[in-house]
Formats: sequence, structure tokens, C-alpha cells
Amino acid sequence: MLITYKDKEFYTSKDLALSVIGGRWKIAIIWALLHESPLRLSELQRQFPDINQRTLIRQLRELEEDNIIHRTIYPVVPPKVDYILTDIGLSLEPVVTTICDWGDLFQQSLNSN
Repeated sequence: MLITYKDKEFYTSKDLALSVIGGRWKIAIIWALLHESPLRLSELQRQFPDINQRTLIRQLRELEEDNIIHRTIYPVVPPKVDYILTDIGLSLEPVVTTICDWGDLFQQSLNSN
């Protein structure tokens, strides 16, 4: 069964899922929001000092477009924006936890060689 999403075609739901959560920083962003929410852009930047602001904003927008996170803009000066996980984003918790746990195991295996 062919799945069409955002003008792209996917042959399986697994390909679709990897397209949505794939990306250098998306798992890390979801992990951060699972552990503390809501977070502002500046708080995310502090957690990930190696990411430039443009890339972080792009990853956040992609997650928002895919309904993984919700962005709230407050009508104040200066502007205040924060991010939380949606229900479907929260459902990623076991997946993200398993990936992060595997990363810890992999790092340990590298250290033992």
C-alpha cells in the first residue's frame, strides 16, 4: 500500500515514521520535551549548544508541521514562544527512550573496545 504524505510517497508506515522523526536533532528535541515541558527556544539552545539557531528552528518547524510538537506564541513584547509535545508526540516516549538507551549501550561498547 502506497502512503502519500506531504507530496512524498512511502511504501511502508516505517518509512513514513523515519521520515518524520529522522534528522540530526529531532530525537534529541523530543527527548528534551519529554523531560521538561514547555521549553522555550533559548532553553533548547542551552541544552544543545552545538546546534545553530537556524537549524534548531527548522527542526522545530518540521516537528510542528508533522504535529509532533505544538508551538504557542504569547502576545507579549518581546515575543514569547514555547514548545510542548502533542499527544502523538508524547506517544513517541517508548521509542525515544529505547533509542537513547541503545545509544548508551553503544557508547559503552565503544569504550570497552
